[in-house]
Amino acid sequence: MVQTATTPFQQQLGSSLSKSSIQVLQINLGKRCNLACTHCHVEAGPKRTEELSAEICQQLITLIQKFPQIQTVDLTGGAPEMNYGFRPLVEAARSAGKAVIVRSNLTIYFVDGFQDLPEYCAQNQLRIVASLPCYLEDNVDKMRGFGVYQESVQAIKLLNQLGYGRVPELALDLVYNPPVPVDQNFSLPPAQQQLEQAYKAYLRQQFDIEFNQLLTITNLPIGRTGFQLERLKLYDTYIKFLENSYNPETVEYLMCRNELSIDYLGNVYDCDFNQMENLPARTTTGENLTVQRLLELNTLDVIRDVQTANYCYGCTAGSGSSCGGSLL
Repeated sequence: MVQTATTPFQQQLGSSLSKSSIQVLQINLGKRCNLACTHCHVEAGPKRTEELSAEICQQLITLIQKFPQIQTVDLTGGAPEMNYGFRPLVEAARSAGKAVIVRSNLTIYFVDGFQDLPEYCAQNQLRIVASLPCYLEDNVDKMRGFGVYQESVQAIKLLNQLGYGRVPELALDLVYNPPVPVDQNFSLPPAQQQLEQAYKAYLRQQFDIEFNQLLTITNLPIGRTGFQLERLKLYDTYIKFLENSYNPETVEYLMCRNELSIDYLGNVYDCDFNQMENLPARTTTGENLTVQRLLELNTLDVIRDVQTANYCYGCTAGSGSSCGGSLL
C-alpha cells in the first residue's frame, strides 16, 4: 500500500462542520466496567474507578428537566449500569418524557447486585443497545473475553422473555464492530442491512433469540484500538485507508451535529470520540463548556462549529458510522 500524507479532515470538508440544534444528550457515566474489551475506545475495565459525582448527576438531571428540545438521553460508559447516577438519570429522563438508550455489554446482568437490570430496563422502557461484534462465538470472545458470547446469548434470552425484540416499546439493538486490525488488510463494516439479516438468521436458528436492528460501527483509531495500531505501526496507514474511503454524503447525518457528549466530570464535547481524545466543544469565543455553564447560559445551542480531527474520517468512511450505526 502506497502511503502518502493524510489530508487534514477540516481541509477535506472545505468548510467548518456546523452544529445543529441539540436533540441528543449522550452521557458517559464513567470508566467502571466488568469487561476490558480489546476494541474499547474508552479504555474501560474492572480496575477503573472514575465515575459520575452526585453534584454532576444533579446538574445533568436539571439539564434534562430544563430543556424540552432534548429528545434522547443516551447513557454509556464503561458499563453505564455500574457507575453512579445511572438509575437517577434514567428516572429523571423518563419522567421528563425523553427516550433513554442504555449501551449495555449484557454480561453485567450476571454480576452480583445487577441481576434485576433486565426487569428494570423493561419497566422503564429503555432502548438497549448491546455490543455483539460478531454472531460467531470465537470472534466475540477474542474481542471481549472468554465466555462473553454465551453470557450475551443468555442475556438476550432473558430480554426476549420480557418482550425485548418482540414488542414495539422494548427495543433491543445489537452492535457490530470489525476486528481490530493486525495488518494492512483493513476493512469497513459490511452493508448493515445484509449483515443484520445474517445475524438474525443465525441467532434465531441457533438460539431462538430475536433483536430489532443491527448497528454497524467502524473502529476509530482511539483508545485500545489506537494503541494497537500504534504498536503495530499501522496508525497512519489506517487513517489514510479511512481517508481514501471518505464519503461526503455522510456529512449531513453525522451524530456530532445534533448531540452533546458529557463526561463524568461534567465537561462538554461534540461526540464521545472527541471526549476520549480530550477535544472539548467550544463556543464561538473559544470557551470550553461544562454542564454548569450551559445551565448558566440557559441554552444548549451555544456551539457553532464541531471540533474535528483526522479520526473523524472513521465516521465518514463508506456508508458512514455513528452510535446509531450506518449513516446511509
